[in-house]
Amino acid sequence: MKFNPFVTPDQKLRQKYNVRSMPIRKDDVQVVQGHDKGQQIGKVVQVYRKKYGIYIEPVQQEKANGATVHVGIHPSKVVITRLTLDKDCKKILKRKAKSRQVGKEKGKYKEETIEKMQE
Repeated sequence: MKFNPFVTPDQKLRQKYNVRSMPIRKDDVQVVQGHDKGQQIGKVVQVYRKKYGIYIEPVQQEKANGATVHVGIHPSKVVITRLTLDKDCKKILKRKAKSRQVGKEKGKYKEETIEKMQE
């Protein structure tokens, strides 16, 4: 797996950018399911693509020797609360908006086109 896992944005971001999912990077996320549900909003520290996990700043666990480590959380259990809009993220948003426009044009035939086809 060579891509960043896709995470759903919260309702405000979903309406603002008109996307259902975005690749996760250094965005602010909130855990919505699991043991750490409802904790404060945290920043993504690292994305472990091979194991399909996200490490978030406030979600940590103490090891037996006393060291603290980040706990991996599956991308489907979090929502993006704030996007960091770098050039790659803007490029992805632009590409998704373009594909949505193509999808809208591609649908059903209009009455005018049907009449032209029958003539």
